[in-house]
Amino acid sequence: MLKYLWLIPLLPLAGSALIGLIGLYRVRVIGRKPNKTLVHTIAVGAVAIACLLSLGAIHDLMSLPQDERVYETVSFTWIPATPLKLTNGAWATFKVDWAYRLDPLSAVMIFVVTFVGFLIHVYSIGYMYEDSGYWRFFAYLNLFMFAMLTLVLGNNFLILFVGWEGVGLCSYLLIGFYFEKKSAGDAGKKAFIVNRIGDTGFVIAMMLIAVTFGTLNFEEVFRAAGAWPTETMTWGLLTGITLFLFLGATGKSAQIPLYVWLPDAMEGPTPVSALIHAATMVTAGVYMVVRCNALFSRAPHTMAIVAGIGVATAIFAATIGFFQRDIKRVLAYSTVSQLGYMFTACGVGTFAAGLFHVYTHAFFKALLFLGSGSVIMGMHHEQDMAKMGGLRKYMPWTYATMLIGTLAIAGIPGLAGFFSKDEILWRAYGGGHKIIWFVAFLTAGCTAFYMFRLIFLTFFGQPRFLDAAEPAEESHHSHGGHGQDTVHGGVGHGHGVRLPHESPKSMIIPLVVLAVGSIVAGYVGMPSYITHTNLWEHFLDPVFRYQAPVSDHGGHDAASTEILMTALSVLIAGAGIFLAYWIYNRRKTQPADEQRSLGVVYQCFFNKYYVDQIYDALIIHRTKDLGTGLWAFDRNVIDGLGVNGSGWVTRSLGRLSGVFDKYIVDGAVNLLAWMADRFSYIFRRIQTGLVQSYAMVIMVGVIAFFSLYMYLSK
Repeated sequence: MLKYLWLIPLLPLAGSALIGLIGLYRVRVIGRKPNKTLVHTIAVGAVAIACLLSLGAIHDLMSLPQDERVYETVSFTWIPATPLKLTNGAWATFKVDWAYRLDPLSAVMIFVVTFVGFLIHVYSIGYMYEDSGYWRFFAYLNLFMFAMLTLVLGNNFLILFVGWEGVGLCSYLLIGFYFEKKSAGDAGKKAFIVNRIGDTGFVIAMMLIAVTFGTLNFEEVFRAAGAWPTETMTWGLLTGITLFLFLGATGKSAQIPLYVWLPDAMEGPTPVSALIHAATMVTAGVYMVVRCNALFSRAPHTMAIVAGIGVATAIFAATIGFFQRDIKRVLAYSTVSQLGYMFTACGVGTFAAGLFHVYTHAFFKALLFLGSGSVIMGMHHEQDMAKMGGLRKYMPWTYATMLIGTLAIAGIPGLAGFFSKDEILWRAYGGGHKIIWFVAFLTAGCTAFYMFRLIFLTFFGQPRFLDAAEPAEESHHSHGGHGQDTVHGGVGHGHGVRLPHESPKSMIIPLVVLAVGSIVAGYVGMPSYITHTNLWEHFLDPVFRYQAPVSDHGGHDAASTEILMTALSVLIAGAGIFLAYWIYNRRKTQPADEQRSLGVVYQCFFNKYYVDQIYDALIIHRTKDLGTGLWAFDRNVIDGLGVNGSGWVTRSLGRLSGVFDKYIVDGAVNLLAWMADRFSYIFRRIQTGLVQSYAMVIMVGVIAFFSLYMYLSK
């Protein structure tokens, strides 16, 4: 199957192009929408085959000896060999091939992307079936898969960047899918612009890598970097490169200060949220940092920044999630927080643990987002948890699967999130990063609290939708065909109340599969105190062969300490769950009660520490003011004094030149002509042709001359 590696990203691209062409032809030429069965058959089929090819390729890779688990295939030469002068003054031959690379790292990523992506595609059949943009949605979704697969399979930084920009474009298209809504259009633009800030850092890093190593090929760059010393005391070239790479990662993976786009991404359809948050875009930054472990591990200053930003983002986003009312926004801030965990792991040098959390997180976060979509659809597009309650009676499958996902993200023993989260906490503690461990430890309790708050507000207590206001719809489409609406006349506003309903099988089956994954996915990375060998780390060893050694302060061998740390993390998760149970299930606290009792604290958390308002005031509005000022300067100075002023001066000089030409130059010429005309007239009068006239003139002349002579002779 390895020889078909190039087909894995190509199939979703072909599916996207085919759906797009069919859709455009049917809509523009025939005037009818494409057949929906044909559309989702192409889209789901392309991803399903890509998933099967991925599994086959991973199987073939696993059959190779561990040290040989790297396979590369070159499709064509993209940039032919050309000389390039390096920073050390030497010359190198720079060349870029369009080539794909499969190693344990990319194997993990293509499995996550294709398998979870396939389930999201299946779920979308039921969720989006009544949407007027059905064909457009699946075309974009397939394109998203192509971009992410290109990103994780490319064998050099330039191909990674193509996929990097591709997922950025697709996120813009899918977040702003309902472009007729201003909020959706604004959210798409916000995601696009914020990511461009990070992408600037990535581009600078690529240029520095090219002029430093003379290549963009991963293997060649990391092999060369393996000979570089660790920049312990200095901020050298590797520190600069990795800082710019991390700037790109903060944009794509929504870390402080570039996280603000991700919560607004909820404007897109729920399957898009699941794809972005679980299987594709936001994990790209973590993947890139893990891929560049040879560079980052030799830049300890950057590593400290990565760990600091990661753990700060984790606790920051977790506290914002405390009091959010929109079910999808709770999950959005949960994603930001969990991404902070992943970067924390990378920052303390345990890249394998960071990737392990990417892997497990994909299952339970996709499950939670798709479960929230099921709730939203069952609630007839209501997203406010204050208007839910008691849904476990109406939506038992959705409740059961979301409960499993919530237990997993809370880190309950036996589920996927327990193994990956505790591995990060233990490595932070064992590596001597006590402050980072403590903040991440508190974040674990916060996560359990706000996630079970979501469960209790949504599925427990008395139904609050019987007297709730009409919901603010996620979109302008209707899912009326997905389930039976039970209407109780005379209740609520006098228009009847539509009771919640369970989702169709096309949506429930992916939830069940993801729930199973949320249980079993973590067992491939059980800690060494249980299995004596961490299978996950052993599998990924070839990826880290150029990584600089990271000190663990000897804590790695203390199994008893690791068990104690695990017990503490389970204890704080249990405390968070109990606190949520006591407040929201036992005391029946509602979001309105939170606001009354907590006042300023509630407002601070609910309004996201007012970061959006601060950005608006200090950056957005100032940028607009600068733009307005530059426009006024351009209009009044550049155009007014420069272009229009020079035009006025030119016109004035032209007019003056015209006057001078008319009255001076032409006047002199005309005067000479007039004088010549007058003299010619006089001479013409003299020349009569009569002899007596000539004799008289001669006589007069002689007399005049003689008279003058006599006068002058006196």
